[in-house]
Amino acid sequence: MSTATITSKGQVTIPKEVRDALSLASGDRVEFIQIDSDRFEIVAINRDVTELKGLIKKPKKPVTIEEMNEAIEMGGKCSD
Repeated sequence: MSTATITSKGQVTIPKEVRDALSLASGDRVEFIQIDSDRFEIVAINRDVTELKGLIKKPKKPVTIEEMNEAIEMGGKCSD
C-alpha cells in the first residue's frame, strides 16, 4: 500500500509506484471521483481524446430521437 502526507498547502505527492501504475508523467492531470462519503477514486486524465476513437462500436441501426427520449425516460434501459 502506498501512502502520502498532505503539506500545509494541501498538496500531496503521488507515490512513484502509483504514478507508474497509472502511467502518469509531469503535467498529467488526475480527477478525484467521490464514490462514498469518505472514499475517493483517483483517475488518470492523461489520454488524448483522439485515442478513444473506435472504443464504442456503432449501433447496428440508427437510433431516433424518440428512441433516445424513451430510453432516458426508462432510466437508460433498452426496450429490446
